[in-house]
Amino acid sequence: MTYLDNAATSFPKPEGVYATMDRFARHDLANPGRSGHRMALASEHALADARHRLNRFFNGRNPDRWAFTLNCTDALNMAFKGALNDGDHVVTSDLEHNSVSRPLVALAEAGRITLTRVAADAGGTIDPDAVRAALTPKTKLVALTHASNVLGTVQPVAEIGRIVRARDLLFLVDAAQTAGVLPIDVQAACIDLLALPGHKSLFGPTGTGALYVGPRATVRPWREGGTGGDSLTPTQPADFPHHLEGGTPNVLGVVGLVAGLDFVEERGVASILKHELELCDRLRGALAELPGFEFFGHADNARRVGTLSFRCEALPAPDLAAILDQSFDIAVRPGLHCAPYVHKARGTAPDGLLRVSPGPFNTEADIDHLIDALKQITSV
Repeated sequence: MTYLDNAATSFPKPEGVYATMDRFARHDLANPGRSGHRMALASEHALADARHRLNRFFNGRNPDRWAFTLNCTDALNMAFKGALNDGDHVVTSDLEHNSVSRPLVALAEAGRITLTRVAADAGGTIDPDAVRAALTPKTKLVALTHASNVLGTVQPVAEIGRIVRARDLLFLVDAAQTAGVLPIDVQAACIDLLALPGHKSLFGPTGTGALYVGPRATVRPWREGGTGGDSLTPTQPADFPHHLEGGTPNVLGVVGLVAGLDFVEERGVASILKHELELCDRLRGALAELPGFEFFGHADNARRVGTLSFRCEALPAPDLAAILDQSFDIAVRPGLHCAPYVHKARGTAPDGLLRVSPGPFNTEADIDHLIDALKQITSV
């Protein structure tokens, strides 16, 4: 299989991820904090080490402010339902994934919050002044994606963060498409809440993610339960990270996530992004010479990540993807990409677009295989 769906989940993982998880599962996988034996202590140390690594990588204020989650969706729900109160106003955008949109719309439809959705420009960028204009006296939170999972367009989060901070509001960033391929400094960008997955560009396994809760944010627990310590407290302990981590954590997944972070730091964020963008450029350049292909999002690599979405007038995206899969062993992502407002704004609903998202292990030969396949399909 030629795998070109890394914006959904990176594959393959670096070899170190497989080896580290296998070794840990065979020798140290116990329940952290629940016992005093050396295997339990090894698991507890693995979690503590992971918090320190994430805190250093994203320049957080305190390692304990990193809560491990099931995925980025879990982290976003934890933030929204833990930080917002009845009557609050939230500003978001039409670029958002359903992981942002659905929890906010559900809260709005229940009458608990009010919601303003700022529109991106034709290229797929949010204007910081539009965010500023949307703020009201009741605004509590601004929640934005760092990069669109459909268009690949990178948003000016640092500029928006400064606007939000100047009004003493909370700023949440969904880093699903950028954690591991773009530098993120939560302090410099005035980010109060950062949600990220472990299974995409950090190269961990599925079922991993994290939420950073900066010191300005107060977040109620999304789940309550055992923490391995302070068992006498009748409610969830107030200390971080246990405040947000009820139940046995996915220690094995977190170990894999750290091994993925090792790969990212060794290869370099800039190097990974450059490679992925070059492969997207190769695809765009070849298809631009063929009739019937329309691309979406900026062509300027300084304003995007390595994701390229397009449509073909010859076939709807779902049909085209099915042929690529069944006849050419190529994996891509068709449809609305769980981001319906993006497609409604650009007139690409209901069929959506075909998204190609190479990773660091893809090669020019993979892109050429896709180009040849598309030529064969559209020439019939």
